[in-house]
Amino acid sequence: MNIFIVEDEDLAVKKLQKTLHAINSELRIAGTADSIASAVEWLEQHAQPDLILMDIELADGQSFEIFNRIDVKSPVIFTTSYDEYALKAFKVNSIDYLLKPIQKEDLEAALAKFNTLKNNYTGSNAPGPQMNQLIHELRQTLQNKEYRKRFLVKHLQKLQSIDIDQIAYFYSDDRINFFKTRDDKKYLVDYTIDEIENMIDPQHYFRINRAMIVSIKSIDQIQDYFGNRLILQLNPKIDKEALVSREKVSEFKNWMGK
Repeated sequence: MNIFIVEDEDLAVKKLQKTLHAINSELRIAGTADSIASAVEWLEQHAQPDLILMDIELADGQSFEIFNRIDVKSPVIFTTSYDEYALKAFKVNSIDYLLKPIQKEDLEAALAKFNTLKNNYTGSNAPGPQMNQLIHELRQTLQNKEYRKRFLVKHLQKLQSIDIDQIAYFYSDDRINFFKTRDDKKYLVDYTIDEIENMIDPQHYFRINRAMIVSIKSIDQIQDYFGNRLILQLNPKIDKEALVSREKVSEFKNWMGK
C-alpha cells in the first residue's frame, strides 16, 4: 500500500512513518508534503496513492483547500488536534479521523477500517459525493466551533471567573498547570495543557512547546535561539524560558504573520 502524508510538523511526519512501519513493514511512504501548495504539486506530478494521511491544520491554511485545487481520488484519513466531541458525528464508513497525538492502536484500527471499506470505492478509488459532503460539514463545524470565554479558578478560598482575554499564557511547572493574567497574577488551573489547547481560540493562542501556550498579545520580543529554536520575551515576565520548539518554529512564524 502506498501512503502519502500531508503534515507540516517534521517530528509528526517521522512519528507517523515510524508507526506505520511498526504496524506493517510493507507499507510504503510514497511521499510527504508540508503545505497545501506542496500537496497539490505532489498530487499533480505523481500517481494517486492508495491512501492519504492528512492533517487538517497546515501552516498555509486548512487542508480542505487541497480538494478545491485538485481532484483527489484517493481515500483520506484526517489527523487533527480538535476534540473528539466535535468530530464524533463524522465517524462514518468512508473516512476516519485520528486525534493527535496519534497512538499506534488508533492508526492500526484506522488502516484496518480502510482495508475493510476500500471495496466501497470505485475502480478509480474516487471517494465520491460522501467525501465531499463530509468535508463541507467538517469545515462548517470547525469554523463554528465555540471556544472557552472564561476559566473558573480557586483563589484565596474563593471561586473566581477570569475572562480568556485577560490571560497572557498557560504553562506547566512540575506537572502542575497554571496561567498568568496580564496584570501578573498567577492561578492554578484544573486542566492539562493538551485540554487547554483544544478549549481556546488558535487565532489568539499558540502552543509553543509541550508545556506552554502563549497569547499573541503577550509576546514582546522574538529572538533566535540555538538548536533552530526561538526564545520569546513575554509580558508579564515568566521565570522560565519561553522557547518555541524546533518543530513548531515554521508554524509559529506563520501564525504570527497572519
